[in-house]
Amino acid sequence: MHFLPDMYVPCDVCHGKRYNRETLEIRYRGRNISEVLDLTVEQALEYFESVPAIARKLHTLIDVGLSYIRLGQSATTLSGGEAQRVKLSQELSRRSTGRTLYILDEPTTGLHFRDIELLLQVLNQLVDSGNTVLIIEHNLDVIKTADWLVDMGPEGGDGGGRVVAQGTPEDVAAAPESHTGHYLGKLLRRTPGG
Repeated sequence: MHFLPDMYVPCDVCHGKRYNRETLEIRYRGRNISEVLDLTVEQALEYFESVPAIARKLHTLIDVGLSYIRLGQSATTLSGGEAQRVKLSQELSRRSTGRTLYILDEPTTGLHFRDIELLLQVLNQLVDSGNTVLIIEHNLDVIKTADWLVDMGPEGGDGGGRVVAQGTPEDVAAAPESHTGHYLGKLLRRTPGG
């Protein structure tokens, strides 16, 4: 039954708030736990700005483009890209050693252009701190910013699986066998400074 969406039936006692009456009577700055968990990350940052430990974590979620998710949102409702960015924000909130390899599989899936820019800034901060970031990606706006590309192909599935081109974005754009390079070249010619 993987083809049917999840179905949720609200509890008759708590009406979907997930807490008993006694718990919901406890308030912090005018809100109960259910109301706090219903805030978006952006709203929660304003609400918790006076609590530095919480505000730092919320800032990290915003930095990776997740300002719109709700604090109590079920993990099963997150897209693959959103789930990866939640994990990435968790990593970013830890003390960096500058010796970590991050592997991300299409982290820009479903992201708005502005959120992609935010994500790229965060990934560049990781690299600038001495870490290595390996990304499997099809978004040319991300691909063109890479230090080094490995283009697999020439096709997908059974028609692929070998290295078609590797090098800087300009090197891959110049590789005649690379389908990615063909489109990347067009983008680099349109991009100022690229």
